[in-house]
Formats: sequence, structure tokens, C-alpha cells
Amino acid sequence: MQFPFRPGLVLIDLDGTLVDSVPDLTYCVDEMMARLGRPPRGEPAVRQWVGNGVERLVARALIGQLEGEPDAADFDRALPIFVELYGENTAARSVLYPGVREGLDLLRARGYRLGCVTNKAARFTLPLLDAVGIRDAFELVISGDTLPEKKPSPMPLLHAAEQFGVEPSAALMLGDSVSDVKAARAAGFRIICVSYGYNHGQDIRSAEPDAVIDSFTELVDLLA
Repeated sequence: MQFPFRPGLVLIDLDGTLVDSVPDLTYCVDEMMARLGRPPRGEPAVRQWVGNGVERLVARALIGQLEGEPDAADFDRALPIFVELYGENTAARSVLYPGVREGLDLLRARGYRLGCVTNKAARFTLPLLDAVGIRDAFELVISGDTLPEKKPSPMPLLHAAEQFGVEPSAALMLGDSVSDVKAARAAGFRIICVSYGYNHGQDIRSAEPDAVIDSFTELVDLLA
């Protein structure tokens, strides 16, 4: 893919791209497990499990691995506990990654139109964006429960492109995971990934995005 590129729209993932939310998610997972009378999972494990929404994180925490399904009764008991905890701890420990605020400021200064597309539910997404002070950077926020489908479905990306009046071929997705890459490819977007995110422990380069950056501030060097 040729760079530099001047997209009419830049959509940006939230967890693992803009914000390191694992400290809060780990606290909630471990407290949930404690209330269920089970041992904690710890931050290294949680870092491998995040990225597909709260329901999948709870399921993975219960079974202690990335793939598989927990007992339905266990899940039904655990999910409300986690949701309550995370509602109270959405941004208590979460922080912007280095370079994010500066990168967003540079993009806005250059006139790029920005949207945020995440698999996190809106009741957690908006408070988190507010807490870390970047909600006003985005003209549009699409959460995991905004539409009938979420990433890796292309639906959220295509919906955003329609809202902005931009052709998908003129749009860019910035993310951290194979889910972001799959969604972008299916939608006809270009895709740049950060190297530091939550791709279930795998190097994001194996998903073959158009480019990989180590810091948000590097993004402006790829854009016209």
C-alpha cells in the first residue's frame, strides 16, 4: 500500500490502541474470581484475553484460556458481577499510551476527521473516553453495542464511512489486533496497526496490515 496517504476519515480503535485498559480489567477479573471463590488470573493472562468485548473476557477468565466456553450457569453468575465491577472501575487505573494525546493533536491540527470504533459497550466506552480526556477528539463514537454487529464485522466501519460521507477506499483504520485488520480488509479500508496492543500475544505483523507503528506520533509521517 502506497504512503503517504490522505484519508478522508481516520477510525481509531480504543483498547490497546488509544488506552491501556488492562489494569482496570485485571482488577475486575480478579475481584470477580474472588467473589466466585476462585483464584485470581493476573495481569499477564488478562492481557492475552482482551479485545473481543466483556462477554468473551469473562468467559476466558472462567476457563483460564483464550478458546472455549464456560459452564453456562457459571457465566450467568459471573457476568453481572464483572459488569458491576467494571462500571465502578472503567477508568480508575487506565491510561493513554505514550504519544496518543500528541498524535491526536497533530491529526486534528492537520484537519483529519476522526472517529472511534470499539467493541467495548457504550456504557463503558464514553466514560473511559471522558476520563482520559480525549472524547472531544472524535466526531463519531461507535461502540460494541451501537450496531447489530461489531468488529471483525465490517459493519461498524462501513457505517462510519457512510456517516462521514467518505468512500471506504478513502478511509483508514488504526488498530492493534487481527480483529481490526479483518474488519478493515472486509470494509475496503486501509489499515495501520500499533505494535504495542492486545493481539492475544501474537505479533500484529503476522496479520499483514498496511503498516505498523510503535507510537501514535509516527502516524503523521505516513499521512499526506
